[in-house]
Amino acid sequence: MSGLALSPPLAATLGDPAGIGPEILAKAWAMLRHGGPEFFVVGDARALTAWAPVCAIDRAFDASAVFAEALPVLNSPLLHPPVPGAPSADAAPSIARWIETAVGLALSGDAAGVVTAPIAKATLYAGGFRHPGHTEFVGELTAGAPFAGARGPVMMLTARDLRVALVTVHEPLSKVPSLLTQDRIVRAGRVTAEALVRDFGVDRPRLAVAGLNPHAGEGGALGGEEIEVVAPAVGALRALGIDAKGPLPADSLFHEAARDTYDAALCLYHDQALIPVKMLDFWGGVNLTLGLPVVRTSPDHGTAFDIAGQGLARADSMIAALRLAAEIAERRRLAAGS
Repeated sequence: MSGLALSPPLAATLGDPAGIGPEILAKAWAMLRHGGPEFFVVGDARALTAWAPVCAIDRAFDASAVFAEALPVLNSPLLHPPVPGAPSADAAPSIARWIETAVGLALSGDAAGVVTAPIAKATLYAGGFRHPGHTEFVGELTAGAPFAGARGPVMMLTARDLRVALVTVHEPLSKVPSLLTQDRIVRAGRVTAEALVRDFGVDRPRLAVAGLNPHAGEGGALGGEEIEVVAPAVGALRALGIDAKGPLPADSLFHEAARDTYDAALCLYHDQALIPVKMLDFWGGVNLTLGLPVVRTSPDHGTAFDIAGQGLARADSMIAALRLAAEIAERRRLAAGS
Protein backbone atom coordinates (compact mmCIF):
# COMPACT_ATOMS: atom_id res chain seq x y z
CA MET A 1 0.00 0.00 0.00
CA SER A 2 2.95 2.36 -0.46
CA GLY A 3 0.92 4.50 -2.88
CA LEU A 4 -2.01 4.83 -0.49
CA ALA A 5 -3.52 8.31 -0.24
CA LEU A 6 -4.99 8.41 3.23
CA SER A 7 -7.90 10.53 4.27
CA PRO A 8 -7.18 11.78 6.87
CA PRO A 9 -3.34 11.91 6.78
CA LEU A 10 -0.97 10.50 9.37
CA ALA A 11 0.35 12.67 12.21
CA ALA A 12 4.13 12.41 12.65
CA THR A 13 5.73 13.83 15.77
CA LEU A 14 9.09 15.59 15.49
CA GLY A 15 10.68 13.65 18.34
CA ASP A 16 13.73 15.23 19.96
CA PRO A 17 14.43 18.22 17.70
CA ALA A 18 18.15 17.99 18.41
CA GLY A 19 18.29 14.47 16.99
CA ILE A 20 17.85 13.06 13.50
CA GLY A 21 14.04 13.20 13.62
CA PRO A 22 13.78 16.39 11.52
CA GLU A 23 16.16 15.01 8.88
CA ILE A 24 14.51 11.62 8.49
CA LEU A 25 11.03 13.14 8.40
CA ALA A 26 12.12 15.48 5.63
CA LYS A 27 13.81 12.66 3.71
CA ALA A 28 10.72 10.50 4.12
CA TRP A 29 8.56 13.32 2.76
CA ALA A 30 10.86 13.69 -0.26
CA MET A 31 10.46 9.97 -0.97
CA LEU A 32 6.69 9.84 -0.38
CA ARG A 33 5.49 13.24 -1.59
CA HIS A 34 4.14 11.96 -4.90
CA GLY A 35 2.93 8.49 -3.90
CA GLY A 36 2.05 8.80 -0.22
CA PRO A 37 1.12 7.95 2.37
CA GLU A 38 0.42 11.58 3.22
CA PHE A 39 1.46 12.89 6.61
CA PHE A 40 2.06 16.10 8.50
CA VAL A 41 4.53 16.88 11.28
CA VAL A 42 3.60 18.05 14.75
CA GLY A 43 6.51 20.09 16.09
CA ASP A 44 8.71 23.13 15.63
CA ALA A 45 8.87 24.01 11.93
CA ARG A 46 12.27 25.66 12.40
CA ALA A 47 13.87 22.25 12.91
CA LEU A 48 12.75 21.18 9.42
CA THR A 49 13.49 24.17 7.22
CA ALA A 50 17.11 23.14 6.62
CA TRP A 51 15.94 19.82 5.18
CA ALA A 52 12.77 20.46 3.17
CA PRO A 53 10.35 23.16 2.02
CA VAL A 54 7.87 23.58 4.84
CA CYS A 55 4.26 24.76 4.89
CA ALA A 56 2.57 25.62 8.18
CA ILE A 57 -0.99 24.30 8.42
CA ASP A 58 -3.77 25.10 10.86
CA ARG A 59 -5.66 21.79 10.60
CA ALA A 60 -4.70 18.22 9.84
CA PHE A 61 -7.14 18.28 6.95
CA ASP A 62 -5.02 20.95 5.18
CA ALA A 63 -2.04 18.62 4.77
CA SER A 64 -3.30 16.95 1.60
CA ALA A 65 -3.51 20.20 -0.35
CA VAL A 66 0.20 20.99 0.10
CA PHE A 67 1.82 17.58 0.59
CA ALA A 68 3.17 17.23 -2.97
CA GLU A 69 4.93 20.61 -2.79
CA ALA A 70 5.94 21.07 0.85
CA LEU A 71 6.15 19.22 4.14
CA PRO A 72 3.04 20.18 6.13
CA VAL A 73 3.72 21.18 9.75
CA LEU A 74 1.30 21.82 12.56
CA ASN A 75 3.69 24.32 14.07
CA SER A 76 4.25 24.25 17.82
CA PRO A 77 7.45 26.21 18.48
CA LEU A 78 9.99 25.61 21.20
CA LEU A 79 11.02 28.46 23.48
CA HIS A 80 14.46 28.42 21.84
CA PRO A 81 15.49 27.25 18.35
CA PRO A 82 16.75 23.64 18.44
CA VAL A 83 20.44 22.97 17.87
CA PRO A 84 21.27 19.66 16.12
CA GLY A 85 23.31 17.39 18.37
CA ALA A 86 22.66 19.49 21.48
CA PRO A 87 19.66 18.05 23.34
CA SER A 88 18.10 20.20 26.02
CA ALA A 89 15.79 19.33 28.90
CA ASP A 90 14.02 22.63 28.18
CA ALA A 91 12.51 20.95 25.11
CA ALA A 92 10.98 18.07 27.10
CA PRO A 93 7.56 19.69 27.74
CA SER A 94 7.21 20.52 24.03
CA ILE A 95 8.24 17.03 22.94
CA ALA A 96 5.58 15.54 25.22
CA ARG A 97 3.00 18.10 24.03
CA TRP A 98 3.64 17.17 20.39
CA ILE A 99 2.92 13.51 21.20
CA GLU A 100 -0.24 14.47 23.11
CA THR A 101 -1.42 16.58 20.16
CA ALA A 102 -0.82 13.83 17.60
CA VAL A 103 -2.56 11.19 19.72
CA GLY A 104 -5.49 13.53 20.30
CA LEU A 105 -5.85 14.07 16.54
CA ALA A 106 -5.83 10.32 15.97
CA LEU A 107 -8.45 9.77 18.67
CA SER A 108 -10.69 12.44 17.15
CA GLY A 109 -10.34 10.98 13.67
CA ASP A 110 -8.48 13.99 12.27
CA ALA A 111 -5.36 11.84 11.79
CA ALA A 112 -5.29 8.26 10.51
CA GLY A 113 -2.59 7.29 12.97
CA VAL A 114 0.53 8.45 14.79
CA VAL A 115 4.15 7.96 13.72
CA THR A 116 6.68 9.08 16.30
CA ALA A 117 10.21 10.21 15.55
CA PRO A 118 12.82 9.16 18.13
CA ILE A 119 12.98 10.65 21.61
CA ALA A 120 15.82 10.53 24.15
CA LYS A 121 14.63 9.25 27.49
CA ALA A 122 17.42 10.93 29.48
CA THR A 123 16.48 14.33 28.05
CA LEU A 124 12.81 13.81 28.80
CA TYR A 125 13.47 12.51 32.31
CA ALA A 126 15.59 15.59 33.04
CA GLY A 127 12.59 17.68 32.00
CA GLY A 128 10.17 15.86 34.29
CA PHE A 129 8.79 13.18 31.95
CA ARG A 130 7.67 10.19 34.05
CA HIS A 131 6.97 7.45 31.49
CA PRO A 132 9.41 4.69 30.45
CA GLY A 133 8.96 5.62 26.77
CA HIS A 134 6.60 6.28 23.89
CA THR A 135 4.77 2.96 24.26
CA GLU A 136 3.66 3.55 27.82
CA PHE A 137 2.92 7.27 27.25
CA VAL A 138 0.67 6.60 24.26
CA GLY A 139 -0.99 3.83 26.26
CA GLU A 140 -1.86 6.28 29.04
CA LEU A 141 -3.05 8.95 26.60
CA THR A 142 -5.51 6.50 25.06
CA ALA A 143 -6.57 4.74 28.26
CA GLY A 144 -9.98 6.37 28.40
CA ALA A 145 -10.91 5.78 24.77
CA PRO A 146 -13.16 2.86 23.83
CA PHE A 147 -11.47 -0.18 22.31
CA ALA A 148 -12.89 -3.57 21.49
CA GLY A 149 -10.42 -6.30 22.37
CA ALA A 150 -7.51 -7.09 24.64
CA ARG A 151 -5.99 -3.80 25.75
CA GLY A 152 -2.33 -2.93 25.33
CA PRO A 153 0.04 -1.32 25.16
CA VAL A 154 2.26 -4.13 23.93
CA MET A 155 5.39 -3.35 21.96
CA MET A 156 5.96 -5.17 18.68
CA LEU A 157 8.85 -4.85 16.27
CA THR A 158 8.82 -5.95 12.66
CA ALA A 159 11.56 -6.55 10.13
CA ARG A 160 10.92 -8.28 6.81
CA ASP A 161 9.10 -11.52 7.68
CA LEU A 162 9.75 -11.32 11.43
CA ARG A 163 7.38 -9.95 14.06
CA VAL A 164 8.33 -9.99 17.73
CA ALA A 165 6.20 -8.83 20.67
CA LEU A 166 7.56 -8.14 24.14
CA VAL A 167 6.29 -9.23 27.54
CA THR A 168 8.71 -6.91 29.39
CA VAL A 169 10.32 -3.95 27.68
CA HIS A 170 12.73 -1.49 29.29
CA GLU A 171 13.55 -3.48 32.39
CA PRO A 172 16.97 -4.36 33.80
CA LEU A 173 17.78 -7.96 32.99
CA SER A 174 18.19 -8.71 36.68
CA LYS A 175 14.52 -7.84 37.29
CA VAL A 176 13.00 -9.77 34.40
CA PRO A 177 12.52 -13.15 36.16
CA SER A 178 10.57 -11.56 39.01
CA LEU A 179 8.41 -9.59 36.57
CA LEU A 180 7.37 -12.59 34.51
CA THR A 181 3.97 -13.88 35.56
CA GLN A 182 1.50 -16.15 33.85
CA ASP A 183 -1.03 -13.30 33.64
CA ARG A 184 1.50 -10.94 32.08
CA ILE A 185 2.48 -13.45 29.40
CA VAL A 186 -1.14 -14.34 28.65
CA ARG A 187 -2.11 -10.68 28.35
CA ALA A 188 0.73 -9.96 25.91
CA GLY A 189 -0.17 -13.09 23.95
CA ARG A 190 -3.85 -12.14 23.70
CA VAL A 191 -3.05 -8.59 22.58
CA THR A 192 -0.59 -9.89 20.01
CA ALA A 193 -2.91 -12.55 18.60
CA GLU A 194 -5.80 -10.10 18.25
CA ALA A 195 -3.55 -7.50 16.63
CA LEU A 196 -2.34 -10.04 14.08
CA VAL A 197 -5.94 -10.54 13.01
CA ARG A 198 -7.07 -6.90 13.19
CA ASP A 199 -3.96 -5.06 11.99
CA PHE A 200 -2.13 -7.59 9.82
CA GLY A 201 -4.97 -9.64 8.34
CA VAL A 202 -3.72 -12.97 9.71
CA ASP A 203 -6.79 -15.21 9.95
CA ARG A 204 -5.41 -17.83 12.35
CA PRO A 205 -2.37 -16.37 14.10
CA ARG A 206 0.38 -18.65 15.36
CA LEU A 207 2.47 -17.54 18.35
CA ALA A 208 5.88 -18.91 19.29
CA VAL A 209 6.68 -18.18 22.94
CA ALA A 210 10.36 -17.96 23.84
CA GLY A 211 11.87 -19.41 26.97
CA LEU A 212 13.81 -17.30 29.45
CA ASN A 213 16.82 -19.49 30.13
CA PRO A 214 19.34 -21.21 27.83
CA HIS A 215 17.76 -24.19 26.05
CA ALA A 216 14.39 -23.04 27.46
CA GLY A 217 15.53 -24.24 30.87
CA GLU A 218 16.65 -27.73 29.78
CA GLY A 219 13.79 -29.37 31.64
CA GLY A 220 14.49 -27.38 34.79
CA ALA A 221 18.23 -28.01 34.85
CA LEU A 222 19.02 -24.44 33.76
CA GLY A 223 16.17 -22.62 35.47
CA GLY A 224 12.60 -23.20 36.55
CA GLU A 225 10.77 -20.26 34.98
CA GLU A 226 9.79 -22.26 31.90
CA ILE A 227 8.13 -24.97 33.98
CA GLU A 228 6.63 -22.71 36.63
CA VAL A 229 5.52 -19.69 34.57
CA VAL A 230 5.97 -19.85 30.80
CA ALA A 231 4.53 -23.30 30.06
CA PRO A 232 1.37 -22.67 32.13
CA ALA A 233 0.93 -19.34 30.30
CA VAL A 234 1.20 -21.10 26.94
CA GLY A 235 -1.39 -23.60 28.14
CA ALA A 236 -3.69 -20.76 29.16
CA LEU A 237 -3.33 -19.13 25.74
CA ARG A 238 -4.20 -22.41 24.06
CA ALA A 239 -7.24 -22.75 26.31
CA LEU A 240 -8.36 -19.37 24.97
CA GLY A 241 -8.21 -20.76 21.44
CA ILE A 242 -4.88 -19.16 20.51
CA ASP A 243 -2.43 -21.30 18.55
CA ALA A 244 0.57 -20.87 20.86
CA LYS A 245 3.59 -23.10 21.32
CA GLY A 246 6.48 -22.99 23.72
CA PRO A 247 8.47 -22.30 25.69
CA LEU A 248 11.02 -22.55 22.88
CA PRO A 249 14.79 -22.00 23.03
CA ALA A 250 15.45 -18.46 21.87
CA ASP A 251 18.73 -19.34 20.16
CA SER A 252 16.91 -21.41 17.51
CA LEU A 253 13.75 -19.33 17.19
CA PHE A 254 14.72 -16.74 14.60
CA HIS A 255 16.43 -18.44 11.66
CA GLU A 256 14.63 -18.51 8.30
CA ALA A 257 13.05 -21.94 8.55
CA ALA A 258 11.86 -21.26 12.12
CA ARG A 259 10.22 -17.98 11.09
CA ASP A 260 8.01 -19.93 8.67
CA THR A 261 6.38 -21.73 11.59
CA TYR A 262 4.82 -18.72 13.37
CA ASP A 263 3.29 -15.31 12.70
CA ALA A 264 4.82 -13.61 15.74
CA ALA A 265 7.30 -14.55 18.42
CA LEU A 266 6.46 -13.59 21.99
CA CYS A 267 9.72 -12.61 23.66
CA LEU A 268 10.26 -12.19 27.37
CA TYR A 269 12.74 -9.31 27.51
CA HIS A 270 14.13 -6.47 25.43
CA ASP A 271 17.28 -7.83 23.80
CA GLN A 272 15.74 -11.26 23.17
CA ALA A 273 13.40 -9.48 20.74
CA LEU A 274 15.45 -6.57 19.41
CA ILE A 275 18.69 -8.34 18.54
CA PRO A 276 17.14 -10.64 15.90
CA VAL A 277 15.09 -7.76 14.43
CA LYS A 278 18.14 -5.54 14.06
CA MET A 279 20.29 -8.35 12.73
CA LEU A 280 17.67 -9.14 10.10
CA ASP A 281 17.05 -5.57 8.93
CA PHE A 282 18.96 -2.94 10.86
CA TRP A 283 17.85 -0.05 8.65
CA GLY A 284 14.23 -0.97 7.99
CA GLY A 285 12.78 -2.25 11.26
CA VAL A 286 9.60 -0.72 12.67
CA ASN A 287 8.34 -0.38 16.23
CA LEU A 288 4.57 -0.43 16.73
CA THR A 289 2.22 -0.41 19.68
CA LEU A 290 -0.45 -3.11 19.81
CA GLY A 291 -3.81 -3.12 21.54
CA LEU A 292 -4.71 0.58 21.34
CA PRO A 293 -7.58 2.50 19.76
CA VAL A 294 -5.07 4.46 17.66
CA VAL A 295 -2.44 3.26 15.22
CA ARG A 296 1.06 4.11 16.39
CA THR A 297 4.38 3.20 14.76
CA SER A 298 7.93 4.54 14.91
CA PRO A 299 11.37 3.92 13.46
CA ASP A 300 13.33 1.22 15.24
CA HIS A 301 16.28 3.41 16.19
CA GLY A 302 17.20 6.31 18.42
CA THR A 303 17.96 10.00 18.15
CA ALA A 304 21.58 9.60 16.92
CA PHE A 305 22.72 12.94 18.34
CA ASP A 306 26.25 12.17 17.15
CA ILE A 307 25.27 12.56 13.48
CA ALA A 308 22.38 15.02 13.84
CA GLY A 309 22.51 17.92 11.42
CA GLN A 310 25.16 16.32 9.20
CA GLY A 311 22.93 14.88 6.47
CA LEU A 312 24.06 11.33 7.23
CA ALA A 313 20.84 9.87 8.63
CA ARG A 314 18.97 7.20 6.68
CA ALA A 315 15.19 7.44 6.49
CA ASP A 316 14.51 3.77 5.67
CA SER A 317 12.96 2.97 9.04
CA MET A 318 10.86 6.15 9.12
CA ILE A 319 9.53 5.42 5.64
CA ALA A 320 8.73 1.85 6.67
CA ALA A 321 6.98 3.14 9.82
CA LEU A 322 4.83 5.56 7.80
CA ARG A 323 3.89 2.87 5.29
CA LEU A 324 3.03 0.32 7.98
CA ALA A 325 0.91 2.86 9.86
CA ALA A 326 -0.96 3.63 6.64
CA GLU A 327 -1.56 -0.04 5.91
CA ILE A 328 -2.90 -0.74 9.41
CA ALA A 329 -5.06 2.39 9.40
CA GLU A 330 -6.57 1.42 6.05
CA ARG A 331 -7.21 -2.13 7.23
CA ARG A 332 -8.98 -0.83 10.33
CA ARG A 333 -11.02 1.61 8.21
CA LEU A 334 -12.16 -1.11 5.86
CA ALA A 335 -13.03 -3.40 8.77
CA ALA A 336 -15.14 -0.63 10.29
CA GLY A 337 -16.97 -0.24 6.98
CA SER A 338 -16.23 3.45 6.65
